[in-house]
Amino acid sequence: MSEPPGAAVSLAEAPPPADTPSKPLAAQRVLPLRRPGRWIATAVVLVLAAQFVHGLVSNPFYQWDRFGYWFLRPTILDGLLITLEVAAYSAVLGLLGGILLALARLSKSPVLRAVSWTYVWALRSIPLIVVLLFLYNFSALYQTLSVGVPFGPAFFTFDESRLATDMVVAVIGLSLNEAAYAAEVVRGGILSVDQGQHEAASALGLPKGYQFRKIVWPQALRSITPNYVNQLIGLIKATSLVFYVSLLDLFGTAQTMGATYPGDIVPLLLVVTVWYLILTSVVSVIQFYVERYYARGATRTLPPTPLQKLRTGLTDLRARIRREAAV
Repeated sequence: MSEPPGAAVSLAEAPPPADTPSKPLAAQRVLPLRRPGRWIATAVVLVLAAQFVHGLVSNPFYQWDRFGYWFLRPTILDGLLITLEVAAYSAVLGLLGGILLALARLSKSPVLRAVSWTYVWALRSIPLIVVLLFLYNFSALYQTLSVGVPFGPAFFTFDESRLATDMVVAVIGLSLNEAAYAAEVVRGGILSVDQGQHEAASALGLPKGYQFRKIVWPQALRSITPNYVNQLIGLIKATSLVFYVSLLDLFGTAQTMGATYPGDIVPLLLVVTVWYLILTSVVSVIQFYVERYYARGATRTLPPTPLQKLRTGLTDLRARIRREAAV
């Protein structure tokens, strides 16, 4: 039986159902994504840290009473002063030598480039202790030093044995070694300056010396500072090697006292460790503020100081407590 025309209505032509009234959305609390792996790792680290601290405090082998006795003894402070002197002199001389070597490496003179490259290659290849021992025995190789015409008469003559004191040998050895590493740090910092800066300064007709002092060097310091501070921290620790050239620095003093008082070897090593931690921490703080100073103009906002971070953390904590109290 055929249906009359127009009686059948296809599904495609059926009118859409009327929209049902939607229920009002209830406010729901947004829960943060749970990260069980992070909490487990945090708990494991806290447990290990607590065990480490407990072992340090409770183990009688460390003899913390003897540590307190030796920490501020005059003989230890005298060795600390020598460490600071050697590190300060070597850092300044090493940086100056590194700047000269870096400029020689970047110069257009093939002789200067070859000499600079050879120096850096040699001093980075020879262990520091070998350099110090060579300098300490330098008087056996050359009793006198002279300045004059090569293969000709000497104008000035120096008695090497009188000039090469233990302090001089230590400073010269560390400075020579430090200059080789500082040269590469400085060279990398100079190369990090955009070439457009050099071209713009040259287009203005500025002298080369002015370009370096006012344009290239301030920008290069942003790259040089963190890398050279790492070198400086290594230099502070490397001063412990001057004990082998008869200079009683912090480590050498502790070694001598340990030989005199064998029962206090561990407390004396702890004293040396803590003092080195203090020195490197001070250098790290100085590094932060120097980097922050030279970051002006390179970043939109300067990194916050530790005091600013503390204030921000306290402010956020108070705001969170107020929100939870209001709920």
